[in-house]
Amino acid sequence: MRKIVGWTMIGFLIYIALACVYIFYMNDSILPKKWIGTSADPQTFMNARELMITDEYSKLRDVLFFISLPYDWIIFLLVLAFGLSKRFSYWAKDISKNLFFQTVIYVFWLSIVSLVLSFPLNFIKYQISKNYRITTQPFEGWMKDQFINFWLQYALMTLVVCVVYLLMRRFKKRWWLFAWLLSVPFTLFITFIQPVVIDPLYNQFYPLKDKVLEEKILTLADQAHIPTDHVYEVNMSEKTNALNAYVTGIGSNSRIVLWDTTLHQLKDKEILFIMAHEMGHYVMKHVYIGIAGYLLLSLVGFYIISKVAEKVVHKWKEPLKISSLTDLSSLPVLLLTFSLLAFAVSPLTNAVSRYQEHKADEYAIHLTHDKKAAVSSFQKLTKAGLSQVDPPFLVKVFRYNHPTMLERITYIEKQ
Repeated sequence: MRKIVGWTMIGFLIYIALACVYIFYMNDSILPKKWIGTSADPQTFMNARELMITDEYSKLRDVLFFISLPYDWIIFLLVLAFGLSKRFSYWAKDISKNLFFQTVIYVFWLSIVSLVLSFPLNFIKYQISKNYRITTQPFEGWMKDQFINFWLQYALMTLVVCVVYLLMRRFKKRWWLFAWLLSVPFTLFITFIQPVVIDPLYNQFYPLKDKVLEEKILTLADQAHIPTDHVYEVNMSEKTNALNAYVTGIGSNSRIVLWDTTLHQLKDKEILFIMAHEMGHYVMKHVYIGIAGYLLLSLVGFYIISKVAEKVVHKWKEPLKISSLTDLSSLPVLLLTFSLLAFAVSPLTNAVSRYQEHKADEYAIHLTHDKKAAVSSFQKLTKAGLSQVDPPFLVKVFRYNHPTMLERITYIEKQ
């Protein structure tokens, strides 16, 4: 097993080198000739320094993204290879005979190890973002969010793991199906409470302060036949200079949210276009379609995880120090399999998301009839986020859940 870990680490280093070569040397930021000088050309709305900074930041961010992909896999592998998973399981069993309390203890130690090993990479991402003035959040604020995120994920993970292993012990062959059936109401519940319970843990939400603008947005919502009385504002300027708006939640807890950075940096007509885009998601029920798609993929995912994990544990029982799949020490195998599947399906989910975003752009143009505001809002989003207009192919496939700015702006110009 140690040899496998050694070769894995060598492979990881080679992978990092290849990712750097691909991002820094095999791709340039030169726009296709037919778009040079158009509104999609960043040289028409950025100065030389902004172009240079955007290119630097985008490449660093993309390299870190590709490094992050296998990073979690290696953490799970190390936990298994060095017997940490089995040790956590022993500690849990020594303290309690109750499955729930064993899970509480085991997941805590696994979460701590994951936090410690992933912290350096997360801190590098934070520091680079701060150096390029995307992130404005001070270190103590960032650490507070990390603290909240740790305990929230720990609580959810403990609950999920406890239920999954209980099902494994009671339904050895069909546990994956029962786990999926329980995930349906759980997913709907989390989506429902997110806007009012989870999101406020990280930021302050309140009705839009600019009542004149709110009236314009509500008038637009009325034209779209959206029953809403409020548009929400969130104080993201304490954390970032980037711009954003989004739709979240389901049913009576659905919210259309504007970042205050968007309010500060965009004109009213541009904000109305952004809001029309978010209304398009609401009207076309993209949130519900997304939930349905996730549940369908998770059904297949649960089945594959059960089969793969069972074969891995059966074949590598001794070197992994796992007695059976029903032992808590097998959890890193399940998490590793899940992470690999999520990566494998990400090109598909990103493509679907890009399609939905494109349809929302179409809807926004139809609702506002304001091409100029649409183009200028995309240009400002590009500048604020230091985003490449035309990113490398693999970056788009694995990272972009929105169309590229080149695609979005040229589409608008063709209307």
